[in-house]
Amino acid sequence: MIRIVFLGTSASVPSVGRNLCSVGLRYEGDVYLFDCGEGTQRQMMKYRLSYAKTRAVFISHLHADHYLGVAGLCHTLHMIGRTKEDVLHVYGPRGTRRVIEGLGCNYEFLKVEEVGEGEVHKAGEPGRGSLGFSVRAFAVEHGRNALGYIFEENAGRNFDKPKCDALGIKGLMFKELEQKGEVKAAGGKKVKIADVTVPKKGRKIVYTGDTRLCDGVVKAAEGADLLIHDGTFGEERRQEADERDHATAGDAAKAAKKAKVKELVVTHISNRYEKTDALLKEARQVFANTKIAQDGMELDL
Repeated sequence: MIRIVFLGTSASVPSVGRNLCSVGLRYEGDVYLFDCGEGTQRQMMKYRLSYAKTRAVFISHLHADHYLGVAGLCHTLHMIGRTKEDVLHVYGPRGTRRVIEGLGCNYEFLKVEEVGEGEVHKAGEPGRGSLGFSVRAFAVEHGRNALGYIFEENAGRNFDKPKCDALGIKGLMFKELEQKGEVKAAGGKKVKIADVTVPKKGRKIVYTGDTRLCDGVVKAAEGADLLIHDGTFGEERRQEADERDHATAGDAAKAAKKAKVKELVVTHISNRYEKTDALLKEARQVFANTKIAQDGMELDL
């Protein structure tokens, strides 16, 4: 199961009800953060997402509301004894190393990598947490060097029960098939995993960070199970959205519709919106399966 926890959903400055930007993703017990605004570690404690199991932080761009929380998180990890053998990877665009070092983060366990478009977190590399997925960066439109990220599971296979029953596959034989790719069934017949499984598409989650509506997001999000998109403003503030390279809730919905995603969550909400009913209505007029993010909101995929 993949669990998404919205740790911070505010734009630029926090409000009483919304912390600064961060989305937590838990996969096979490990935690991955997409942006890490000030106060993120406390939000992790509040919403029961283990900061100790954080394996990587993916920073979308170098506006302070998206990375200041890295300092506090690293200090706490240091205090609980995290070592260099348990690496915390921080990925971000050009300039990330400078700003993280500027926060006083010089811990042995911390590895900062400046990235551009393409794969940045490769499944199966030693010290990079759970296997079975990759994270890729793509360009968005929000000033210079801003990135979005695609979390995508590797394609897998599901056991086909009728086929398994017909060939006598049961009990520990399933584990052996998964580990070795084949097993001896009744009568000594060799059964390969492809004989008793069907292909399974990996789940895909796309996080835009801050961006205006752009073709890059639509392309990256094509067919995604979940799109998490900037929706700082409503359409009534179109000029402000355009001037600041942000999307409206309606823009986010247009991207979701064009990309044919399954579900949209609009986040990075301006603190001028105490109530978000109008934003939700604006988005759902274009893309029905939309939610407006709230701090502490959880989604299971």
